[in-house]
Amino acid sequence: METTSRTDTDGVPGTATAEEEPQEAPAARRAADGYRAATFPWYGLDEAFTGPRWLMQVGTAADGTVQHGATGHGDEPSVKSDGSVDKERFAAVITVAASPVRRSGDGTGVLDATTVSSAAWLAGSGLLAYTWPPQMDHTLRDDWLDQQTETAFTLADDLGSAPWTTLSLPVDGVPVEFHYRESEFGWVLAGSAHEGVHIGAYGRGMSAYGLGFAVIKDIETYA
Repeated sequence: METTSRTDTDGVPGTATAEEEPQEAPAARRAADGYRAATFPWYGLDEAFTGPRWLMQVGTAADGTVQHGATGHGDEPSVKSDGSVDKERFAAVITVAASPVRRSGDGTGVLDATTVSSAAWLAGSGLLAYTWPPQMDHTLRDDWLDQQTETAFTLADDLGSAPWTTLSLPVDGVPVEFHYRESEFGWVLAGSAHEGVHIGAYGRGMSAYGLGFAVIKDIETYA
């Protein structure tokens, strides 16, 4: 079973004073360290996107091996119930290491194979993490989120049926066919790259049409 841990991005250097930098810089380095520990290349939006880029989270196996992670582009999304989320424009790109069924590194169990469906589910559940229907009572959100996450899992397991369609987007300059769907909360897509990884993505306020993906040459550009 894979586990997900959120990296600390509160310390990203910005307008901090000189006195704050010694405390904030190590936090940013720790966030980037989780990405540097991966044995696979990370993907993000290509150079056509000129907006803000930021680190999100990495997911690890029980033995600490990095299995997947996400990078953000545009506005950092937040969970709000006042309807202001409609003004956010962002796209998150998820990279998943393509792996067959294998024993965990610590020998305690078996890890499932990762497929395009894995990327689709991570993208679908990722979008839900920043979704909160404005008419919903705060106390009901957990039940709603559990239900919607289960739905996202079911949809990811059947990429060949509606509501999935196909969308061709460039990956490192080469057209790749992605599975794509839209909902009232945003859009989700998933496909395979050429470097032994699967790519998932989700977003809101930023159209998926016309996006392109490329290997991140320097993760520090996100930190």
